Amino acid sequence: MSFVFWEIVKPLIEIAILWIVLYQILVFFEGTRAFQVFRGIIYLLVAFLLFQILGLDILNWILTKLFAISIIALVIIFQQELRHGLARLGQQHLFNFGLEESEIIAIIEEITTAAYKLSRQKTGCLIAMERNTKLNAYIESGMVIDAHISSELIQSIFNPHSPLHDGGLITRGNRIVAVSCLFPLSDNPNFSKIIGTRHRAALGVTEQTDAIAIMVSEETTEISVACDGRFIPIVNRERLVNLLKDLLIVEKKKKKWVFNNHKDQAAS
Repeated sequence: MSFVFWEIVKPLIEIAILWIVLYQILVFFEGTRAFQVFRGIIYLLVAFLLFQILGLDILNWILTKLFAISIIALVIIFQQELRHGLARLGQQHLFNFGLEESEIIAIIEEITTAAYKLSRQKTGCLIAMERNTKLNAYIESGMVIDAHISSELIQSIFNPHSPLHDGGLITRGNRIVAVSCLFPLSDNPNFSKIIGTRHRAALGVTEQTDAIAIMVSEETTEISVACDGRFIPIVNRERLVNLLKDLLIVEKKKKKWVFNNHKDQAAS
């Protein structure tokens, strides 16, 4: 009886392990050029299985030879990504449960303090806060660092005398992951042509991802927040704090509620 039970459960365990591994690989490489290649490999694997099932021997033989060559080519082409990936593998948890609400509030306070101090100093800055969409493609364009978010560090990075002040800063969770990053410039015709490069970069990164961009204008010292490809006006410090709480905490709770609600409906 136990043998029969194990024979039933074993394939389910194997499928679950494969799903977890594939999902983690996709999340790991999301936003990098290796992600698109990995997705292409999955399509080829599906095609390979279909050719075997349908008995298409010639196509099956071609794909078999192609895989042998492509594996060597991929190792050579993506040796840098593989090296960095293996170095980071031991630093990651299997599942990411996110930050506690108190931790998010502390991060918001640090970023808000930095933005207002830089504004008083007439120093420009651009901070992109990663949410669900990985910003790996933009991280690779800058200098990768790993530091705890603090007002003092943000101010020192955007100091005009700092070699890292050009470009944008990217945060992930409670860490600053990269500085001097290049963001895509928005070409939205609804915005005036006279807005600066920093404004267009803030809009651009939020048009292509779900990131939040906090920007300080060097010319006007005004603080702006970009989200979903639009600017949200900031009138005072309290407005900035409450807005970031809404975007980082309230929306997260809404998504969690929707997910749980769907689960309950499926169960019923």
